[in-house]
Amino acid sequence: MRMRTNEKKPLWKISVATTLEAEDAVTEMLGGIFNGTASSYFDVEKQTSIVSIYFSAKKFLSREVREAIRESLQQIANCSLKVGSGKISIGKVHREDWANSWKRHFKPIEIGDALLVKPSWSKRRAKKNQAVVVLDPGLSFGTGQHPTTSFCLRQIVVAVGRPPEIRNKKSAAFCQEAATKNFKSFLDIGTGSGILAIAAAKLSYKPVHAFDFDAEAVRVAKANARANDVLRKIKIRRGDVTKLSTKPKAQFDLVCANLISNLLIAERKKIVAQMNRGGTLVLAGILTREFSEVQKAFENCGLKLAAAKSEKEWRSGSFCF
Repeated sequence: MRMRTNEKKPLWKISVATTLEAEDAVTEMLGGIFNGTASSYFDVEKQTSIVSIYFSAKKFLSREVREAIRESLQQIANCSLKVGSGKISIGKVHREDWANSWKRHFKPIEIGDALLVKPSWSKRRAKKNQAVVVLDPGLSFGTGQHPTTSFCLRQIVVAVGRPPEIRNKKSAAFCQEAATKNFKSFLDIGTGSGILAIAAAKLSYKPVHAFDFDAEAVRVAKANARANDVLRKIKIRRGDVTKLSTKPKAQFDLVCANLISNLLIAERKKIVAQMNRGGTLVLAGILTREFSEVQKAFENCGLKLAAAKSEKEWRSGSFCF
Protein backbone atom coordinates (compact mmCIF):
# COMPACT_ATOMS: atom_id res chain seq x y z
CA MET A 1 0.00 0.00 0.00
CA ARG A 2 1.52 3.34 -1.03
CA MET A 3 1.74 5.97 1.70
CA ARG A 4 1.48 9.70 1.12
CA THR A 5 3.98 11.96 2.89
CA ASN A 6 1.53 13.08 5.58
CA GLU A 7 0.70 9.45 6.30
CA LYS A 8 4.25 8.95 7.64
CA LYS A 9 3.57 11.27 10.58
CA PRO A 10 2.65 9.46 13.80
CA LEU A 11 -0.86 9.26 15.18
CA TRP A 12 -1.89 9.98 18.74
CA LYS A 13 -4.55 7.89 20.41
CA ILE A 14 -6.59 8.14 23.56
CA SER A 15 -7.90 4.77 24.74
CA VAL A 16 -10.30 3.41 27.34
CA ALA A 17 -10.16 -0.22 28.48
CA THR A 18 -13.60 -1.76 28.95
CA THR A 19 -15.61 -4.95 28.44
CA LEU A 20 -17.11 -6.39 25.28
CA GLU A 21 -20.53 -5.80 26.83
CA ALA A 22 -19.96 -2.04 27.18
CA GLU A 23 -17.85 -1.63 24.04
CA ASP A 24 -20.52 0.07 21.90
CA ALA A 25 -21.58 2.44 24.67
CA VAL A 26 -17.98 3.44 25.44
CA THR A 27 -17.29 3.93 21.72
CA GLU A 28 -20.21 6.32 21.43
CA MET A 29 -19.21 8.09 24.65
CA LEU A 30 -15.58 8.64 23.64
CA GLY A 31 -16.60 9.93 20.24
CA GLY A 32 -19.05 12.36 21.83
CA ILE A 33 -16.52 13.80 24.29
CA PHE A 34 -13.90 14.42 21.59
CA ASN A 35 -16.40 15.33 18.84
CA GLY A 36 -15.14 12.56 16.59
CA THR A 37 -15.53 8.87 15.96
CA ALA A 38 -13.87 6.09 17.92
CA SER A 39 -12.87 2.54 16.97
CA SER A 40 -12.46 -0.60 19.03
CA TYR A 41 -11.01 -4.09 19.08
CA PHE A 42 -11.27 -7.03 21.46
CA ASP A 43 -8.08 -8.41 22.98
CA VAL A 44 -8.81 -12.14 23.20
CA GLU A 45 -5.90 -12.91 25.53
CA LYS A 46 -6.78 -10.20 28.06
CA GLN A 47 -10.54 -10.49 27.44
CA THR A 48 -10.65 -6.69 27.24
CA SER A 49 -12.11 -4.28 24.70
CA ILE A 50 -9.92 -1.31 23.85
CA VAL A 51 -11.82 1.71 22.56
CA SER A 52 -9.64 4.39 20.97
CA ILE A 53 -9.94 7.69 19.19
CA TYR A 54 -7.08 8.87 16.98
CA PHE A 55 -5.68 12.32 16.24
CA SER A 56 -3.02 13.62 13.88
CA ALA A 57 -1.83 16.05 16.59
CA LYS A 58 -1.19 15.34 20.26
CA LYS A 59 -4.18 15.80 22.56
CA PHE A 60 -3.74 16.41 26.25
CA LEU A 61 -6.03 14.75 28.75
CA SER A 62 -6.90 17.54 31.13
CA ARG A 63 -8.35 16.85 34.55
CA GLU A 64 -11.75 18.02 33.27
CA VAL A 65 -11.67 15.61 30.31
CA ARG A 66 -10.63 12.67 32.48
CA GLU A 67 -13.43 13.49 34.89
CA ALA A 68 -15.91 13.67 32.00
CA ILE A 69 -14.83 10.20 30.87
CA ARG A 70 -15.11 8.78 34.38
CA GLU A 71 -18.57 10.32 34.88
CA SER A 72 -19.71 8.92 31.55
CA LEU A 73 -18.39 5.47 32.45
CA GLN A 74 -20.37 5.65 35.68
CA GLN A 75 -23.52 6.55 33.71
CA ILE A 76 -22.92 3.52 31.48
CA ALA A 77 -22.49 1.35 34.58
CA ASN A 78 -25.74 2.76 35.96
CA CYS A 79 -27.44 1.25 32.88
CA SER A 80 -26.40 -2.19 34.18
CA LEU A 81 -23.44 -2.55 31.82
CA LYS A 82 -20.15 -3.88 33.17
CA VAL A 83 -17.56 -1.30 32.14
CA GLY A 84 -14.46 -3.12 33.39
CA SER A 85 -11.37 -1.22 34.55
CA GLY A 86 -12.12 1.96 32.60
CA LYS A 87 -8.38 2.64 32.43
CA ILE A 88 -7.61 5.75 30.36
CA SER A 89 -4.37 6.00 28.39
CA ILE A 90 -2.75 8.22 25.78
CA GLY A 91 0.05 7.26 23.43
CA LYS A 92 1.81 7.79 20.12
CA VAL A 93 1.35 5.25 17.36
CA HIS A 94 3.33 5.03 14.13
CA ARG A 95 0.96 4.63 11.24
CA GLU A 96 2.75 1.50 10.09
CA ASP A 97 2.31 -0.04 13.55
CA TRP A 98 -1.33 1.05 13.63
CA ALA A 99 -2.02 -0.56 10.26
CA ASN A 100 -0.24 -3.79 11.21
CA SER A 101 -2.14 -4.04 14.50
CA TRP A 102 -5.41 -4.04 12.58
CA LYS A 103 -4.08 -6.81 10.34
CA ARG A 104 -3.65 -9.02 13.39
CA HIS A 105 -7.20 -8.48 14.57
CA PHE A 106 -9.28 -8.36 11.37
CA LYS A 107 -9.71 -11.51 9.34
CA PRO A 108 -12.03 -12.35 6.43
CA ILE A 109 -15.68 -13.13 7.21
CA GLU A 110 -17.38 -15.73 5.05
CA ILE A 111 -21.15 -16.28 4.97
CA GLY A 112 -21.35 -19.66 3.26
CA ASP A 113 -20.86 -19.59 -0.50
CA ALA A 114 -22.74 -16.31 -0.90
CA LEU A 115 -20.65 -13.57 0.69
CA LEU A 116 -17.03 -12.83 1.57
CA VAL A 117 -16.07 -9.73 3.57
CA LYS A 118 -12.35 -9.15 3.75
CA PRO A 119 -9.75 -6.41 4.33
CA SER A 120 -7.72 -5.31 1.32
CA TRP A 121 -4.55 -7.04 2.55
CA SER A 122 -6.20 -10.46 2.65
CA LYS A 123 -5.26 -12.85 -0.13
CA ARG A 124 -8.41 -14.94 0.35
CA ARG A 125 -9.99 -15.65 -3.02
CA ALA A 126 -13.72 -15.63 -3.49
CA LYS A 127 -15.55 -18.80 -4.41
CA LYS A 128 -17.44 -19.05 -7.66
CA ASN A 129 -20.40 -16.60 -7.68
CA GLN A 130 -19.49 -15.38 -4.19
CA ALA A 131 -20.07 -11.65 -3.65
CA VAL A 132 -17.07 -9.83 -2.19
CA VAL A 133 -16.99 -6.77 0.05
CA VAL A 134 -13.56 -5.26 0.64
CA LEU A 135 -13.50 -3.12 3.76
CA ASP A 136 -10.49 -1.95 5.75
CA PRO A 137 -10.71 -0.79 9.36
CA GLY A 138 -10.11 2.95 9.51
CA LEU A 139 -9.65 5.45 12.28
CA SER A 140 -13.37 5.28 12.96
CA PHE A 141 -15.05 2.05 11.96
CA GLY A 142 -14.45 -1.68 11.80
CA THR A 143 -15.28 -4.36 9.25
CA GLY A 144 -18.14 -6.40 10.67
CA GLN A 145 -16.29 -8.52 13.22
CA HIS A 146 -18.85 -7.78 15.93
CA PRO A 147 -21.38 -10.62 16.51
CA THR A 148 -24.38 -8.35 15.88
CA THR A 149 -23.04 -7.22 12.50
CA SER A 150 -22.25 -10.81 11.58
CA PHE A 151 -25.86 -11.79 12.30
CA CYS A 152 -27.14 -8.98 10.09
CA LEU A 153 -24.88 -10.07 7.24
CA ARG A 154 -26.16 -13.62 7.55
CA GLN A 155 -29.78 -12.48 7.42
CA ILE A 156 -29.09 -10.36 4.34
CA VAL A 157 -27.75 -13.48 2.63
CA VAL A 158 -30.68 -15.63 3.80
CA ALA A 159 -33.32 -13.11 2.79
CA VAL A 160 -32.06 -12.69 -0.74
CA GLY A 161 -32.46 -16.43 -1.28
CA ARG A 162 -28.83 -17.51 -1.03
CA PRO A 163 -28.81 -19.36 2.31
CA PRO A 164 -25.47 -20.01 4.03
CA GLU A 165 -24.42 -23.40 5.29
CA ILE A 166 -27.39 -25.04 7.06
CA ARG A 167 -26.70 -26.76 10.38
CA ASN A 168 -30.11 -28.01 11.49
CA LYS A 169 -33.64 -28.65 10.23
CA LYS A 170 -35.09 -25.59 11.93
CA SER A 171 -32.58 -23.32 10.20
CA ALA A 172 -33.20 -25.11 6.91
CA ALA A 173 -36.95 -24.49 7.15
CA PHE A 174 -36.42 -20.79 7.84
CA CYS A 175 -33.92 -20.46 4.98
CA GLN A 176 -36.30 -22.15 2.56
CA GLU A 177 -39.20 -19.93 3.62
CA ALA A 178 -37.09 -16.77 3.42
CA ALA A 179 -35.80 -17.67 -0.03
CA THR A 180 -39.30 -17.89 -1.45
CA LYS A 181 -40.09 -14.30 -0.41
CA ASN A 182 -37.70 -12.87 -3.01
CA PHE A 183 -36.61 -9.80 -1.06
CA LYS A 184 -35.45 -6.90 -3.20
CA SER A 185 -35.30 -3.60 -1.33
CA PHE A 186 -33.14 -2.89 1.72
CA LEU A 187 -32.90 -0.21 4.42
CA ASP A 188 -29.95 0.08 6.80
CA ILE A 189 -30.75 2.12 9.93
CA GLY A 190 -27.53 3.26 11.61
CA THR A 191 -25.23 2.27 8.76
CA GLY A 192 -21.86 3.00 10.43
CA SER A 193 -19.18 1.87 7.97
CA GLY A 194 -21.86 1.01 5.41
CA ILE A 195 -20.95 -2.67 5.47
CA LEU A 196 -24.55 -3.95 5.48
CA ALA A 197 -25.70 -1.66 2.69
CA ILE A 198 -22.65 -2.51 0.59
CA ALA A 199 -23.23 -6.23 1.10
CA ALA A 200 -26.89 -5.80 0.13
CA ALA A 201 -25.93 -3.95 -3.06
CA LYS A 202 -23.38 -6.65 -3.91
CA LEU A 203 -26.13 -9.26 -3.45
CA SER A 204 -28.42 -7.43 -5.91
CA TYR A 205 -30.86 -5.75 -3.51
CA LYS A 206 -32.50 -2.77 -5.18
CA PRO A 207 -33.07 -0.09 -4.10
CA VAL A 208 -30.68 0.11 -1.15
CA HIS A 209 -31.01 2.99 1.31
CA ALA A 210 -28.86 3.71 4.37
CA PHE A 211 -28.59 6.47 6.92
CA ASP A 212 -26.74 7.38 10.10
CA PHE A 213 -27.01 10.22 12.59
CA ASP A 214 -23.23 10.68 12.59
CA ALA A 215 -22.02 12.84 9.68
CA GLU A 216 -18.59 11.18 9.82
CA ALA A 217 -20.20 7.76 9.52
CA VAL A 218 -22.03 8.93 6.40
CA ARG A 219 -18.76 10.15 4.91
CA VAL A 220 -17.01 6.86 5.71
CA ALA A 221 -19.93 4.78 4.38
CA LYS A 222 -19.90 6.69 1.09
CA ALA A 223 -16.13 6.24 0.77
CA ASN A 224 -16.44 2.50 1.41
CA ALA A 225 -19.30 2.19 -1.08
CA ARG A 226 -17.24 4.03 -3.67
CA ALA A 227 -14.26 1.75 -3.04
CA ASN A 228 -16.52 -1.26 -3.62
CA ASP A 229 -17.93 0.28 -6.80
CA VAL A 230 -21.52 0.36 -5.50
CA LEU A 231 -21.95 4.04 -4.53
CA ARG A 232 -24.40 4.55 -7.42
CA LYS A 233 -26.48 1.65 -6.13
CA ILE A 234 -26.89 2.98 -2.57
CA LYS A 235 -28.60 6.11 -1.30
CA ILE A 236 -26.60 7.09 1.79
CA ARG A 237 -27.64 10.10 3.84
CA ARG A 238 -27.51 11.62 7.28
CA GLY A 239 -30.68 10.82 9.20
CA ASP A 240 -32.16 10.41 12.65
CA VAL A 241 -34.21 7.33 13.56
CA THR A 242 -36.27 9.47 15.95
CA LYS A 243 -37.36 11.63 12.99
CA LEU A 244 -38.58 8.77 10.80
CA SER A 245 -42.12 9.06 9.52
CA THR A 246 -44.79 6.56 10.55
CA LYS A 247 -46.17 6.98 7.02
CA PRO A 248 -43.07 6.90 4.81
CA LYS A 249 -43.20 7.37 1.04
CA ALA A 250 -41.18 4.17 0.53
CA GLN A 251 -41.13 0.91 2.45
CA PHE A 252 -38.61 -1.91 2.29
CA ASP A 253 -38.59 -5.69 2.07
CA LEU A 254 -35.67 -6.03 4.48
CA VAL A 255 -34.82 -3.53 7.22
CA CYS A 256 -31.76 -3.80 9.48
CA ALA A 257 -31.55 -1.76 12.67
CA ASN A 258 -28.33 -2.34 14.61
CA LEU A 259 -29.03 0.01 17.54
CA ILE A 260 -29.04 -0.02 21.32
CA SER A 261 -32.11 -1.61 22.88
CA ASN A 262 -33.64 1.48 24.50
CA LEU A 263 -33.57 3.30 21.16
CA LEU A 264 -35.10 0.29 19.38
CA ILE A 265 -37.93 0.14 21.92
CA ALA A 266 -38.57 3.89 21.94
CA GLU A 267 -38.73 4.12 18.14
CA ARG A 268 -40.29 0.72 17.40
CA LYS A 269 -43.39 2.08 15.66
CA LYS A 270 -41.33 4.27 13.33
CA ILE A 271 -38.96 1.42 12.58
CA VAL A 272 -41.76 -1.05 11.84
CA ALA A 273 -43.43 1.53 9.58
CA GLN A 274 -40.44 1.31 7.21
CA MET A 275 -41.25 -2.35 6.41
CA ASN A 276 -43.33 -3.71 3.57
CA ARG A 277 -46.21 -5.80 4.86
CA GLY A 278 -44.49 -9.03 3.82
CA GLY A 279 -41.06 -7.84 4.83
CA THR A 280 -38.54 -8.76 7.50
CA LEU A 281 -36.92 -6.69 10.23
CA VAL A 282 -33.50 -7.59 11.63
CA LEU A 283 -32.71 -6.17 15.06
CA ALA A 284 -29.21 -6.25 16.50
CA GLY A 285 -27.01 -4.46 19.02
CA ILE A 286 -29.03 -5.98 21.89
CA LEU A 287 -27.61 -7.41 25.11
CA THR A 288 -28.92 -10.91 25.82
CA ARG A 289 -30.58 -9.87 29.07
CA GLU A 290 -32.45 -7.06 27.24
CA PHE A 291 -33.62 -9.10 24.27
CA SER A 292 -36.89 -10.35 25.77
CA GLU A 293 -38.00 -6.77 26.40
CA VAL A 294 -37.17 -5.78 22.83
CA GLN A 295 -38.92 -8.88 21.49
CA LYS A 296 -42.06 -8.11 23.48
CA ALA A 297 -42.09 -4.49 22.28
CA PHE A 298 -41.95 -5.49 18.61
CA GLU A 299 -44.39 -8.35 19.02
CA ASN A 300 -46.83 -5.76 20.36
CA CYS A 301 -46.41 -4.06 16.98
CA GLY A 302 -47.65 -7.20 15.23
CA LEU A 303 -44.33 -8.89 14.47
CA LYS A 304 -43.22 -12.44 15.22
CA LEU A 305 -39.72 -13.69 15.93
CA ALA A 306 -38.54 -15.81 12.97
CA ALA A 307 -34.90 -16.43 13.90
CA ALA A 308 -32.50 -15.47 16.69
CA LYS A 309 -28.92 -16.06 17.71
CA SER A 310 -26.89 -15.43 20.87
CA GLU A 311 -23.13 -14.88 20.79
CA LYS A 312 -21.11 -13.74 23.78
CA GLU A 313 -23.18 -11.04 25.54
CA TRP A 314 -25.25 -10.26 22.46
CA ARG A 315 -28.51 -11.58 21.01
CA SER A 316 -29.99 -10.60 17.65
CA GLY A 317 -33.29 -11.45 16.02
CA SER A 318 -35.15 -11.50 12.73
CA PHE A 319 -38.85 -10.54 12.80
CA CYS A 320 -41.68 -10.72 10.30
CA PHE A 321 -45.42 -10.03 10.20
